[in-house]
Amino acid sequence: MADIIVPELGESISEGTISKWFVKVGDTVNQGDVLLELETDKVNIEISAESSGAVNAIAKQDGDVVLVGEAIGTIGGASTAPTPVATETAVEVPTPAPVVSSAEPVAVNAGGINASPAARKLAREQGVDLTQVQGKDAIGRIYPEDVRSHQVQPTAAQSSIAAPITKPAPVAATSSVTVDGKAVERKRMSRRRVTIAKRLVEAQQTAAMLTTFNEIDMTAILDLRKRRKQSFFDKNDVNLGFMSFFTKAVVGALKAYPLLNAEIDGEDIVMKKYFDIGIAVAAKEGLVVPVVRDADRLSFAEIERNIGELAKKARANTLTLNELQGGSFTITNGGVFGSLLSTPILNTPQVGILGMHKIQLRPIAIDEERMENRPMMYLALSYDHRIVDGSEAVRFLVTIKELLEDPEQLLLQG
Repeated sequence: MADIIVPELGESISEGTISKWFVKVGDTVNQGDVLLELETDKVNIEISAESSGAVNAIAKQDGDVVLVGEAIGTIGGASTAPTPVATETAVEVPTPAPVVSSAEPVAVNAGGINASPAARKLAREQGVDLTQVQGKDAIGRIYPEDVRSHQVQPTAAQSSIAAPITKPAPVAATSSVTVDGKAVERKRMSRRRVTIAKRLVEAQQTAAMLTTFNEIDMTAILDLRKRRKQSFFDKNDVNLGFMSFFTKAVVGALKAYPLLNAEIDGEDIVMKKYFDIGIAVAAKEGLVVPVVRDADRLSFAEIERNIGELAKKARANTLTLNELQGGSFTITNGGVFGSLLSTPILNTPQVGILGMHKIQLRPIAIDEERMENRPMMYLALSYDHRIVDGSEAVRFLVTIKELLEDPEQLLLQG
């Protein structure tokens, strides 16, 4: 008998939500087969079978929140009769007994309490006294499910005046309801969308965020791309896009104004000596920001290839945690959707983000006598005013403008 254990999910991630089980009780699986998909704050992770056999029990269902190290099912060494699965109703259903996990060690403290690390963590967070929690397995060991069950138990005083607690019917992910005689659809936010919402609000509440604007004439870049596009593709097997130009320009500006490549840690400023540039990508579950590592050391072709591969993974929902963590500055391009101007929100703890926008022909004064239609783009730089002064932010954006309007400088910088 082997337990299905929630594995380590990466730095700072202690729990996830079961997105979908791919097996059911009674199914036979082989070692390495994918059992379920787990949604975390950052990526979706597939959990595979550690051994072959029949799925004997599933303790957690789609939509349930589970902790790292928690046992959520069992696989037997051979096909056996499946454990009956209770049908959900509006009455109280007994909480299934936690499954003992060989991968989740049980600690015994001086008071003789047997509890898993995940149970202790949950108890600390929820203010639950473990001495009052009753373990449901054969020898009284305490697991997270026991802590959760304990939290909803009424006290003796409450029991005398309150009706028995019943398990509420599960809330559908999407439901159609009527409000004031009007039909509306209520849809539960995904875990990632909830996390995105919290982070955006946190960025606005914790950073002294300010945005400065400029515009660039894209004539030189468009001309260079037109002349070199085919030869670039023939040599590198990747298209020459705009993002490599902007990434190189950002790196050049960060080298000139390093505070935009820093972050705040308490009362310290952490100056980053590397250039890991996050590229915002619109995916089905919401905006994600995969990171191009060491962008200062990459060629134009390598940058384009990296961005293309990361964007493809983002849309297929196959990005790894490592590909999402540790960026030092972010670029976002609302222009691909037609945005003419915006004020991007910081990707904390970073202190700077560059917003690109739609290229649009506009009449530009060349001198006192002449006007020409030029392909122009508005740029927006949002920055954390706690460590970046306005003059520095403005000069940073002007440097990007100058590098992009004379792209040969980017080649000279390497």
